[in-house]
Amino acid sequence: MSRNQNRTGQPEDNFLHDDSPAPISTVGPGTGASSDAASFAWSVPTEFVDIPSAGRFYGPDHPLHNTTSVEIKFMTAKEEDILTSRSLLKEGVALDRMLQNLLIDKAVQIDTLLVGDKNALLVAARRTGYGPDYDTKVTCPSCGAHEEFSFDISNPPTNSYEQKIAEYGVGLTDNNTLIVKLPMTKATVECRMLNGADELRLYKEMERKAKKKDPTGTMTAAFRSYIVSVDGSPSPMVIESFIQALPARDGRLLRNIYTECIPNIDMTQDFECSNCSHSTDMEVPLTADFFWPK
Repeated sequence: MSRNQNRTGQPEDNFLHDDSPAPISTVGPGTGASSDAASFAWSVPTEFVDIPSAGRFYGPDHPLHNTTSVEIKFMTAKEEDILTSRSLLKEGVALDRMLQNLLIDKAVQIDTLLVGDKNALLVAARRTGYGPDYDTKVTCPSCGAHEEFSFDISNPPTNSYEQKIAEYGVGLTDNNTLIVKLPMTKATVECRMLNGADELRLYKEMERKAKKKDPTGTMTAAFRSYIVSVDGSPSPMVIESFIQALPARDGRLLRNIYTECIPNIDMTQDFECSNCSHSTDMEVPLTADFFWPK
């Protein structure tokens, strides 16, 4: 995912795993400062993170248009402060603020990044801050047993979205939207790729429903967020009518297509339950403790 040397000129692996202390510069006699003055002059390293979209789905006015990687600095205590801000956590924007702080190119705005590209930066930020191992509790889908499991997040690959686009026969427009033909309704549905701002709006809507103890509308809210036209009509009334009458079979296919045909990182890893020996693909859970290792 990353292809980098840090700003000290050392290879990334050596920097991450070297036990030698970070370089410290002491200001002393002959330097123009008092002999008892000292400063911590360690330069925060950076790395280039390859993004799943490779800049392919951004417009020509976006700073990531046709750009394959994004430069971020390593996490520091300053970013940990952001992650523990009660107000930012309450608003659901702590991770976004943290990522924005890490970006070297300030013309890039986190809320305009495609969700998959943002996920790649999140994982890279966590790895630079705490290392490539993510230890957390998981639940076996077969027997329900809870156990500790260590995920390797050192280099998550890009998903096979291009292959899936071909397999599903999905079309791509000049506006970077997906064109999907559904088997039951025979409807032609146009879907856009969600960015960070869309993701936040969807999250806040789900939060509002949770506070009202209203579990309904999760599926339809997701459809509303990315369907932009049905049979060529962008009318909100047409789209809403379609969503409400969408057969479950078509709905499931549309969700699968959207998930698999959008550029993202592949966060699934092999898991074998120590209790029942059940083997399956387990997706790395991006929960709150992702940035707070034990």
